[in-house]
Amino acid sequence: MSITTLSLKKLKEQGQKFSCVTAYDATFSAVASQAGIDVLLIGDSLGMVLQGQDSTLPVSMNDMIYHTQCVKQGATGPLIMADMPFNSINTLENALNNASLLMQAGAHIVKLEGGEWLAEYISALSDRGIPVCAHLGLTPQSVNKLGGYRVQGKEADKANSMINAAKLLEQAGADIILLECVPTSLAELITKKVKIPVIGIGAGNVTDGQVLVMHDLLGISSGHKPKFVKNFMTEANSIQEAFSQYNTDVKSGDFPSEDFSFSG
Repeated sequence: MSITTLSLKKLKEQGQKFSCVTAYDATFSAVASQAGIDVLLIGDSLGMVLQGQDSTLPVSMNDMIYHTQCVKQGATGPLIMADMPFNSINTLENALNNASLLMQAGAHIVKLEGGEWLAEYISALSDRGIPVCAHLGLTPQSVNKLGGYRVQGKEADKANSMINAAKLLEQAGADIILLECVPTSLAELITKKVKIPVIGIGAGNVTDGQVLVMHDLLGISSGHKPKFVKNFMTEANSIQEAFSQYNTDVKSGDFPSEDFSFSG
C-alpha cells in the first residue's frame, strides 16, 4: 500500500510512529522500500554525502530533479519527499516553478527550510496541489546565518517563536513539519500543538516520525558525527537488515533514546 500525507496523518491520530530515511538512487530506495520505510527523503544532504561538498548550499535544482527521478524508479510504496535546494524559493514564481519540476520528477511532497516567512509560499503551493513539509529548527541552508550547526530553540523566546511558526505554517497549508536539532521538550510541545505529522531528527522520540541520513544510518559518513546519529549496521548482517532494525526501533519508540537526543 502506498503511503500518502493522509495516511501519515491517520498514523498520528492513532498514536503510531513512522520512519523516514534519505535516499538518492533507485537501488537504495528499493532496499528501503522492502524494509518497510514509510518516507524517502531526497535530501540536499546529497551535496555532502554524494558530492563531497562542505555544506548543502552548492546543490542545484538539476541535482535534485535527477536524484528524485532515480529514487522514484526504485521506490515501491513510500511517500517520496524532495528538498527545495538553496535559493530555489527566492521568489514566489520560482518556488512554484521549481516545486512543480520536483513533483513532475516523481516527488509526492516538497520540503522547504525557513520560518514564519514560508507561510505565503506554502499557501500558494498548497492552493496549486503541491503538498509541503516545513523544515524548522536547525535549517542547514541557513548555516552561515545561524553561526554553525547548533541546537535551536533552547532559549524561551526562540522556543516560542518556533511553536508559533509551526502553528502558522500548519494554518497556511503545510502537510508535515520537520524539526531538526531541537530539545526533546520543545519537540514534544510542537508535536502536540499541531494536528499534522511532525518528523524529528535530533528532536527526541516524541515526534510522530524520525528521519536519518542514509549514510549516517549505515555508518559510512565521514567527518563529524552528530549526537543524534546511530549506526544501525553494527548489529546487522545486511543493509536491508539495518534499515529494517531502524524502522522497527523508530516505530517502537526505542530510537532515538536519550543518548541520541538533546535536553532543554
